Amino acid sequence: MIRHCVFIRFKPTISTAYKTELFNEIDALKDRLPGMLAVHIGTNVSPEDGMDKDFSDGFIVDFADSFSRDTYLEDPEHKATGDRLVAAAEGGIAGILVYDLETDD
Repeated sequence: MIRHCVFIRFKPTISTAYKTELFNEIDALKDRLPGMLAVHIGTNVSPEDGMDKDFSDGFIVDFADSFSRDTYLEDPEHKATGDRLVAAAEGGIAGILVYDLETDD
């Protein structure tokens, strides 16, 4: 399984409603992309001061395998939402951190 972790440092002008809209678009992809198992969305709740480097929001997508993840990465709807996430992030692409973790789950 692949855990695709995405953390975002949003511009201060981005509303909660717009963040929710973007995250809902990601979540909706699981209804049509095979191997996209689950989407977890939320705000950082870590008590460790400063460790989040201001990446306050994010999501994790669980994929059955790397092939499912790669299909998601190439999906036109994912790319469109990704472009909107980059535009909403502080500093553009610098305001997004992506980390893929392979697990035995």
